[in-house]
Amino acid sequence: MKTFIQTLTRGVDSEKRAELAANFTWLYGFVAVRRAALAGLLALALLASSITLLQPWLMLHLIDDGLLAKNHAALFGFAAAMIALGTAGALLAGMNRYLHTRVSGSILFALRADVYQHLQRLSPNFFARRQSGDLLSRLDGDIAEIQRFAVDSLFSAITSLIGLIGTLALMLALSWQLSLLAALMLPLEILWLRWMRRKVEIRTHDVRERVADLSSFFIETLPAMKFIQSVGQEVRERARLEHLNRHYLEGLLRLQLTEFATHALPGLLTSVTRATAFLIGGYWVINGQWQLGALIAFSTYLGMAAGPANSLLGLYVAIQRMSVSLLRVGELRQSAPAVSPPDVALDLPDLRGEICLEKVSFIWPERPKPVLENVSVVLPAGCKIALTGASGAGKSTLIDLLQRHFDPTAGCIRLDGVDLKHLSLAQVRTSIAVVSQDTVLFRGTLADNIRYVAPQADPARVRRAARLAELDELIDSLPQGLETPLGERGQQLSGGQRQRLSIARALLQSPAVLVLDEATSAVDEATEARIIAAVDQLFAHCTRILISHRAATLRRCDLYLQLENGQLCRSPSPLRVAA
Repeated sequence: MKTFIQTLTRGVDSEKRAELAANFTWLYGFVAVRRAALAGLLALALLASSITLLQPWLMLHLIDDGLLAKNHAALFGFAAAMIALGTAGALLAGMNRYLHTRVSGSILFALRADVYQHLQRLSPNFFARRQSGDLLSRLDGDIAEIQRFAVDSLFSAITSLIGLIGTLALMLALSWQLSLLAALMLPLEILWLRWMRRKVEIRTHDVRERVADLSSFFIETLPAMKFIQSVGQEVRERARLEHLNRHYLEGLLRLQLTEFATHALPGLLTSVTRATAFLIGGYWVINGQWQLGALIAFSTYLGMAAGPANSLLGLYVAIQRMSVSLLRVGELRQSAPAVSPPDVALDLPDLRGEICLEKVSFIWPERPKPVLENVSVVLPAGCKIALTGASGAGKSTLIDLLQRHFDPTAGCIRLDGVDLKHLSLAQVRTSIAVVSQDTVLFRGTLADNIRYVAPQADPARVRRAARLAELDELIDSLPQGLETPLGERGQQLSGGQRQRLSIARALLQSPAVLVLDEATSAVDEATEARIIAAVDQLFAHCTRILISHRAATLRRCDLYLQLENGQLCRSPSPLRVAA
């Protein structure tokens, strides 16, 4: 494997070579576990290549020993053998194609699943900095390109090499002089492809980036179509799309021209070689020095050798296209998670919901001022706590710390006396439920969206959670009740209905701590009062943290806290903290 990687990465700088080597090692870990299936495919390919190589040899005897010798029995015998070989080859090709698709598909899905699993471990800050279209492009197009190289291109190269060796052996058996003529062209083709290699890499990277820009455009504008229409900016967005399309087409055409030039010279040299061989061989046939069947067979083998030879030489181009994709996917894999799960996680079966911050500090790397600085506070279990502060003060960051999307720069956060770092991430995040102003909905039914936090919940539990969250009116208005599909992002639901759906989710989640992060900001005060009353009743056993700028939301809390200048200060007045 090490020698193979060094061969593939020859000609690149040492830093990129080390990065590519690490990525190749990751990639071929998925290939190695399927080596038995790949060995079977290789055996089938060898058998199919043998059948293909036999056909021109049979044609030689059909012409010389049957047609020219006027031997009817030999003519029909060789013709029947050619038909039988053709039938066997077709059956083998179909079987090979089916098995190849199954193996290559399993590798593609395994690669994509592995990268997706890594993305699931990354912090919200990572996704805030990256374009969704770029991530989609890497998960889709780049991983597909990697898979094509790992299985399709290399498997094709191996079978091409086997076919080329067999073809050259038979060509040498027919005429070593003409075979030498064909071999003289090979160094010229290799030199040309090495020179074009870097150009293909640059053009491929450019096209990949432009595909990502297009994906980002659609992801950004399609969900916002109502807003675009309401402000009359359809023409503007069409102009943006036209500009992106034009740039993508320009890059694609440059890549096509580069790849055409890369393959054109080897193709031209192959044509020249074949024509020259036919002239020389034809001269021998006319002078009686060679048989016609041998000339036709040699010409056929020469044509058959061109395909595998070009495939092997084209591996240079495939390497460059794949290297670009491998580096782009490698960037995602090398993005380090903000937090790590404990080696051995403690299990707290009966959480009460007490939260203790002990000298907690947190600072973003790109910001000089700390969000939290040496904060110590205890949030008693079962209390209703108001948390306010100016926009950007760090309220959402504090909630992210509670859910361990990040770890404090200094100090520790305890849940029922246990450092969050000693609990599994799953237990921390399911024990601290967050209902925010932006309710995330997925394609599926209303019931599917409610049970998203608890996939194993039976229909009775889902119906009970929906009833307690006062979703009865919504359910009765839908044609299929709980089984009504919500469509893309559930855009037909009102703000209040979305919040009640979030509450139903939280009920299924059964958290020890419930956070309402501006959860009622999108509804009127009457609806908000009903939602807060429902929360107080349904989650009376939980520690409840309410984040809001509305004083009415924060009435009748047990503890009032205000986040300001990195400090979490107590306040006796709800009006003061909401100001």
